[in-house]
Amino acid sequence: MGALEGRVAVITGGISGLGRASAERYAKEGAKVIIADVNAERGENAASEMSAGGAPIEFIHVDVTSEESQQALFDDVVRRYGRLDTVLAAAGVSSANYVSGEVSDMNDEDPEANFLHNRAISDWQRVIDINLTGTMITDRIAVQHMLKLGTPGTIVNIASIAGKRPLVGAADYCVSKAGVIMLTNVMATELATTNIRINAIGPGFIETPMTAGIRQSPDWMDNVMMMTPMQRFGQPHEISSTALFLASDESAYFTGQTLFANGGMFVG
Repeated sequence: MGALEGRVAVITGGISGLGRASAERYAKEGAKVIIADVNAERGENAASEMSAGGAPIEFIHVDVTSEESQQALFDDVVRRYGRLDTVLAAAGVSSANYVSGEVSDMNDEDPEANFLHNRAISDWQRVIDINLTGTMITDRIAVQHMLKLGTPGTIVNIASIAGKRPLVGAADYCVSKAGVIMLTNVMATELATTNIRINAIGPGFIETPMTAGIRQSPDWMDNVMMMTPMQRFGQPHEISSTALFLASDESAYFTGQTLFANGGMFVG
């Protein structure tokens, strides 16, 4: 029996990076996995590729910034499967112009161009809308369904070390992830007596498409290694293992916590 045997799991941002690694891990542990993302074509392809490796994984289109879109996602899942056991809110962007799967040339960037006082408010708003408000919408609609179903549930939010440690030129990202940490704390406290547990993961620098530009820049690599005592990038499976722990009964006495898988970076 897998750790999530017979359970239904929804993963937003599940077509790449940490979301995809977690989808594959959850499926191996017996869950029926539904990945959701804004890119329909890539989502269908990702679900097909992952399903070829074993347990079937389904894709449903969603725009996490839209309450109506997320409501439709969760309504569809509950209508067809009659349950909702665990949710991973992994949809996110590192910057307003980030497109999953594309690599920006970090060497060509002027660092001061990304300082907050030089950035467009629309850039700030897009990052907040996806990373923080999108996670909040995911959590609240999932909780509403779990309460109606009257069954235990777990929610795992993807935060970041950036929610605790300021990164120059990434104010919008840092603030959005700090918000995810506090969102997790508050909602977990509100729901502590309901048997619905909400926790978060605060990864450090992980080897995913989102960090590809950093890994191609010697200057950025030097900065990352200076911040990371273990002197390496984390691997997606190291985060999916943490997500599995928080989603499963093994973490039954955890709620409102953020686990920082960050290679030893100080987050005090």
